[in-house]
Amino acid sequence: MQKKQSVPKAYEDIAFLKSSSARAIRVLCELTEPEQRFRRHNVENTIVFFGSARALSRDQDNPSPACLTRYYDDAVQLARRLTEWSSTIKPTQRRFTICSGGGPGFMEAANRGAHLAGGESVGLNISLPFEQDPNPYQTDNLTFEFHYFFIRKYWFAYLAKAIVVFPGGFGTLDELFELLTLVQTQKTTKYMPTVLYGSDYWNEVVNFDAMVRWGTISKEDLGLFRLCDDVDTAFSFLRDELTQHYLDGAVSGNGRALNHP
Repeated sequence: MQKKQSVPKAYEDIAFLKSSSARAIRVLCELTEPEQRFRRHNVENTIVFFGSARALSRDQDNPSPACLTRYYDDAVQLARRLTEWSSTIKPTQRRFTICSGGGPGFMEAANRGAHLAGGESVGLNISLPFEQDPNPYQTDNLTFEFHYFFIRKYWFAYLAKAIVVFPGGFGTLDELFELLTLVQTQKTTKYMPTVLYGSDYWNEVVNFDAMVRWGTISKEDLGLFRLCDDVDTAFSFLRDELTQHYLDGAVSGNGRALNHP
């Protein structure tokens, strides 16, 4: 009898791994592989920047409207200053790493600021048909490519110790309100100072006071975020809050920050 040819093992069968039957395996890969890399690079605490992918700097072709271009420059400077400050923190496990969605616009600005400060930064990219070309400023070994939005959101939330939200569209609003809901409902018990940058935009686009009047949120919920209009104010607020809640004796003996979600 002729000897049968060997067949591939299931974990080497690419067609199977890309099939609907292996979806749970792919989800686990996007959950566990980033964790391994974060541990290897001592990334335990992040400051997450959200914002429109359509914002462009003055040195790019077809720059954004003047207001978005100014905010792009502010995002660069804020990420740079936060990275410079974080680089002085000892031990390194307690430092705060800039994290963005890895694409253009305000995501690029955040990674760019960290790069200018000589620091590493995370890029949580996702495969989309448009608006998601990886920017060149994210650190190579901390650049990820996700297929599943919900796993990408998990990594935004899990390591985040602070949130900075610049003007943005559907995706930005989705991420902002999901994280605010986690804090509001105490599904995460850690403290996450949240900056909404650009009060002109946020006060026009989202009427938070109306939500209080209609009774859909409590007046106390307005304290879940801080509106800021300049880099100095945003930087001072985030530095002071992170120092108080995560650096002044608020870490465990092994240096891992407490109160992950």
